[in-house]
Amino acid sequence: MNWSSVARTLDPAAHAVRRDAFVDAAQGLIQTRGYERFSLQDILEATEASRGAFYHYFDSKDALLDAVVDRLADQAIARVGPVLDDPDLPAPRKLEAVFGGIAQYKAERKDLILGIMRVWLSDDNAIVREKLRRLAASRQRPLLERIVRQGVAEGSFTSRSPESLPSVLVGLVQSMGERAMELWIGRQDGSVTFEEVKQTFDAYLEAFERIVGVRPGSLKFLDDPTIEIWFG
Repeated sequence: MNWSSVARTLDPAAHAVRRDAFVDAAQGLIQTRGYERFSLQDILEATEASRGAFYHYFDSKDALLDAVVDRLADQAIARVGPVLDDPDLPAPRKLEAVFGGIAQYKAERKDLILGIMRVWLSDDNAIVREKLRRLAASRQRPLLERIVRQGVAEGSFTSRSPESLPSVLVGLVQSMGERAMELWIGRQDGSVTFEEVKQTFDAYLEAFERIVGVRPGSLKFLDDPTIEIWFG
């Protein structure tokens, strides 16, 4: 038996398991303490690893945060994958299902999402925020490109600039996400009513409908229970 070949086969799996242990620890600490309140030493103690072992996988604490967000994106995309692959589902319904599925996925991990959101909102994390924004855009664009191509091909999307549509939708998604964070803060301090939250999301929904060129009132992204979880 060629033992070096076996080692090469096993090493990637062992590498992934060890790397995942660091991501698991970071995810737990973000949920329980918040990103700003845990240190690299906390990660090392949680994983019983050395500093050298950590730097074998990540070059910084921020890189570890990127890995947490990347994992969330992978899991959310896997959640909506069957919808995207359904050949019988029209593009508008896929758009709804993708947004609804990802929103539900986030609601199920509310504590973790809030921890990441606090990182995003911190004035001390402008560089991290920009990295997360780019990471999110890079994961959103392929999903939207698939749906747009189908919608244009089947005639359900009637945009006059279909080639630019995915990038425009990514920008709108990011704007909606950042506005949602502002609304969440407003709900915490009492400066925003629940009705104002719903009106804001209705306005974004109308913008989506106009941009892709579907009948007004024909799309539905967020149901009331999901909105209630975050803003009620």
